Amino acid sequence: MNEFFSPQRPVDFVPDVRIAFILAPAFTILPLAGFVDAVRHSSDESDRSRQIFCHWEVLSTDLNPVTSSSGLSVSPWKTFEDAGEYDYLVVVGGLIDRLDEIHSDTLDFIKKQYFKGVKLIGLCTGSFTIAMTGLLKDKRAAIHVHHRLEFLELFPDVVPVENELYVNDGGILTCPGGTAAIDLAVEILIEHCGRSRGMKGLTALVVDEHRSAHNVGRLPYRDLEECGNWRVEQAVKIMRQKIFEPDTTQRLAQMLGSTVRQLNRVFLEHAKASPQEVWRDMRLQHGRWRLMNSKRTITQIAYECGFADSSHFSRWFKTRFGETPRSYREHRLARQR
Repeated sequence: MNEFFSPQRPVDFVPDVRIAFILAPAFTILPLAGFVDAVRHSSDESDRSRQIFCHWEVLSTDLNPVTSSSGLSVSPWKTFEDAGEYDYLVVVGGLIDRLDEIHSDTLDFIKKQYFKGVKLIGLCTGSFTIAMTGLLKDKRAAIHVHHRLEFLELFPDVVPVENELYVNDGGILTCPGGTAAIDLAVEILIEHCGRSRGMKGLTALVVDEHRSAHNVGRLPYRDLEECGNWRVEQAVKIMRQKIFEPDTTQRLAQMLGSTVRQLNRVFLEHAKASPQEVWRDMRLQHGRWRLMNSKRTITQIAYECGFADSSHFSRWFKTRFGETPRSYREHRLARQR
C-alpha cells in the first residue's frame, strides 16, 4: 500500500468510519476524487491526510491498475481475499458499455458485504453495478437523467429517481455522480465524525455549501420519517421533539392514537427494532455528537439526552459504540493535539 496513505494511528484506535472503494472498468474520476477527498480532510487536522478518524482503501479482484474513463489509472491496495472490516463499500461506476467486464467475484463480494451489514454506496453508474447483484430489486435508486432509459431497460424492477442528489433505501445509498458525491460524503461524515469535522473538506475543496437530499438526512433515522407508514413517521418526529425527555412506548402510542402492539409491529417491520430501541439509539447518537462538538461534561450530556445518570449513559454508550464516553472524547482530543 502506498506509504502516503498508511493509517499512522495507534493500533487500538478505531476510526469513526471505515470505507472501501471498488472501481468499475472505465470508472469516472470526479465522483471518486470528490468523495475520497472529503473523507481525507475529515480524517485529520489541517491538510496532513493521515488516516486517523477515517480509514479508506481500494479493493479489487487482483492488484492490476484499473483505468478510468479519462485514461488515468488507480492501483488497488488489496484484493477481496485480504479485505478488512468496513462500514461502507463504495462502488464507483464507469461507462455503461463496459458493464459486461465487471468480474463475477466483484458482484459476489458486494453481496457478501451487504449481508454482513456493510452499507453500499453506488456513485455515478455504480448503481448499475449494485443492481446487477439483485440487491436493488424493488428499491429506489438515484440515477443520472442521461442514464434513466438504459437503467430502466436493464433493471425494470428498480425504481429510478432523478430529482434527488442521493437516495438511501434499505442500506443502499445511490448518487448520480459528479459533485453530488461530495455532498453524500459530507452527509456521511457529519453522521460519523460530527458536523465541524464532516464539513471540514468543503472549504478545502472550494465548495460553497453542502446540499442535502430527502433520504440521507443529517439526523439518524431520517429515512423512517418517509417510510410510508404514518405511525412510524409521526412517532419518529415525536421522538426528535422529546429527545431530551423520552417517554414510554405506551405514552407514545397514546399520543398517536395507536396501541403498543401496533406500534411495536410497524417499528419491527420498518426499523427492525422496537420504538424504545430506536429512541435510545437516537439519544445515544445525539450524545456522541455532543461529546465531539461541545464542552459539556459527560454528566450534563447524559441528562440532556434523557438518561437517568452518567453511569446509565456510559453503559449504553459502550454497548453501542464499543468504548465509554470518556474514552471516546479523550481519544479524539488526543488525536487533535
